[in-house]
Amino acid sequence: MASAKIKKGDSVVVLSGKDKGQTGTVRKVMPKDGKIVVEGVNIAARHRKPSQENPQGGIDRFEAPMHISKVAVADPKDGKPTRVRFEERDGKKVRIAVKSGEAIDG
Repeated sequence: MASAKIKKGDSVVVLSGKDKGQTGTVRKVMPKDGKIVVEGVNIAARHRKPSQENPQGGIDRFEAPMHISKVAVADPKDGKPTRVRFEERDGKKVRIAVKSGEAIDG
């Protein structure tokens, strides 16, 4: 199996859309759909009718999945977006930030 460039727990920067420039932590990655859920980003609101479980009804706000191409890993040094490359260090395959050459934790 190929290693993922973006993993759960990574710090990412949004590159496009209404949340452009925002940073957040990856909550969930859906590789089959090519989507990602980022904490505090791409908030969607769903209006709910009162029901048995939720007699009050109201507006549910939640983080909607967004396309993985809309985000880039934040560089560990300066927090700016960077591409990811793989290198072998100490016999292990490690993710490296292209901009700074720094290893990405995870």
